[in-house]
Amino acid sequence: MHTPFLDTKIPEGPLEKKWSNYKKHAKLVNPNNRKKLEIIVVGTGLSGASAAASLAEMGYQVKSFCFQDTPRRAHSVAAQGGVNAAKNYKNDGDSVYRMFYDTLKGGDFRSREANTYRLAECSASLIDQAIAQGVPFAREYGGYLRNRSFGGVQVSRTFYARGQTGQQLLLGAYQGLMRQVKAEKVKLYARHEMLDLVLIDNKAKGIIARNLDTGEIERHGAHAVVLATGGFGKIYYLSTLAMGCNASAIWRAHKKGAFMANPSWTQIHPTSLPQSGPYQSKLTLMSESLRNDGRIWVPKDQNEKRKPNDIPEEDRDYYLERKYPSFGNLAPRDIASRAAKEQIDAGKGVGALKNAVYLDFSRALKEYGKNIIKERYGNLFDMYRKITGINAYDEPMKISPAAHFSMGGLWVDYELMTSINGLFAIGEANFSDHGANRLGANSLLQACVDGYFILPYTLSNYLATEIKVQKTDIQHKEFDIAEANCRKQLEGFLTTKGSKTAEEFHKELGRELYDKCGLSRSKKGLEKAIENIQKLRKEFKSNLIVPGDAAEVNSELEKAGRVADYLEVAELMCIDALQRDESCGAHFRQEYQTEDGEAKRDDENFSYSAAWEWTTNPSKPNLNKEPLIFEFVKPTVRSYK
Repeated sequence: MHTPFLDTKIPEGPLEKKWSNYKKHAKLVNPNNRKKLEIIVVGTGLSGASAAASLAEMGYQVKSFCFQDTPRRAHSVAAQGGVNAAKNYKNDGDSVYRMFYDTLKGGDFRSREANTYRLAECSASLIDQAIAQGVPFAREYGGYLRNRSFGGVQVSRTFYARGQTGQQLLLGAYQGLMRQVKAEKVKLYARHEMLDLVLIDNKAKGIIARNLDTGEIERHGAHAVVLATGGFGKIYYLSTLAMGCNASAIWRAHKKGAFMANPSWTQIHPTSLPQSGPYQSKLTLMSESLRNDGRIWVPKDQNEKRKPNDIPEEDRDYYLERKYPSFGNLAPRDIASRAAKEQIDAGKGVGALKNAVYLDFSRALKEYGKNIIKERYGNLFDMYRKITGINAYDEPMKISPAAHFSMGGLWVDYELMTSINGLFAIGEANFSDHGANRLGANSLLQACVDGYFILPYTLSNYLATEIKVQKTDIQHKEFDIAEANCRKQLEGFLTTKGSKTAEEFHKELGRELYDKCGLSRSKKGLEKAIENIQKLRKEFKSNLIVPGDAAEVNSELEKAGRVADYLEVAELMCIDALQRDESCGAHFRQEYQTEDGEAKRDDENFSYSAAWEWTTNPSKPNLNKEPLIFEFVKPTVRSYK
């Protein structure tokens, strides 16, 4: 039974009919009433831009917020490899059900059946939508859309636009958004950061935002609020995410009552450029698509001194092909990353810091020729050469695991509404579809599907009960309280006058998390991490330095707020990982593994989503459990061998 606090609102009926049944019975809002209703959408990436454009097209009045100077700079632009859809263009046995099962299995059977099936069901519509927008997907010679494979599947269902699929999809969503801006149905607030969520009568009714150019604190009211602010992988400091990516919007909503689900489930991507020195603040993603034609290996001898091209085949260990022959180099991300760490920890790492493995295209270049490889991955090879000075057509790339994606996020029900009425979370901001590990090319899919095809139905269903509610009064006392708290926090950062920057605290936190709550976790390590994070948070309050003031452009002040939130999120991540005495997906507890080092699930005790509730004490959150009920699929041992 579900707890009363966690009503998932999953529709009745067969798995393949749940979404259609929901749409048949969802309440609607009359077109004349839609223009009276205001919606705030925070974030302009793929989920935020698609949601804002779709809702405005329906006739709602939308306010769209982003901290970047233009919606086009949202981090969705950085996604490279592709977007999944169950079109079965390759006639290789794909189907909606197979895609659903691959996703469920890829997440180690730690997600809801109904939400995961809906993701696969809506996938085909996204490709049609993107084509209509002019997204330049790769095509076969005859004009058909081309597909390739990604990790964790044995079919080709990934549609792509070279190595810049996220950028092209975002441009499609952006043009839809700007069309509505010009039509004055969307009011765009660029260079604005959400500081707090405002609740009136236990419903989300607005936000407090800061104009990052002037420092002005603003109040914005609405009938509903949508958070589309992405994930919190940047908490590790060194990650593939943009420097500005943060957890603040979802965390401040959490502190107002929105449950945070499975925060310890974070993905470490297996193909990133390795760290080259202590000065770095960011790592560069190299698309998973490269694993279609690239072979991953390390030297068998940990004392190997020869250049990669001089090492003969018999002295190379193609460890993914050896350990996972069914999937080889396209093993799921969590497995591929742990396998790389295993080789690096064994002393077989390559590069100046011995922290990487080789990704080798020599066989593919011989088989297909340079022109074909260039057509498939040319911009990625160019990017690699610009950064490293190495021509990957001539010698193997060096790659290494890096923090990338957060499967955890705000808890949402089937309608994508959080535990706060009127507050919705979409895309990577929620925990909805991926379980304990996301399959490659499902991130862009979820972001688009949530914004284009799901939220317009579910949000309308909620707003149908709000049509008689007057426009939100931003002079309400709850806005006064929220604004005063925001000003107090900003003033506190500025007046601490310590000696350590927010950046320094973030770097220290990132190291602690990566070592103890990253690819591998243990009870002892997590307990030590919690102790160290509490000390770091205490020091942050007394030794932070933020130059300048609040009434101007002040990036250090912005960082201070984000790092303050990270110091609380980090502890919850460790608490979440510590209470889950099992290994599943990206959550790998050293105490719970099979004889050959694979994750060992405990379905009897841990087949649930952990939904954490804020208690005002970051060290003592309250745990609510949403049982994962499998009506249509029986969880099995997740094997890719």
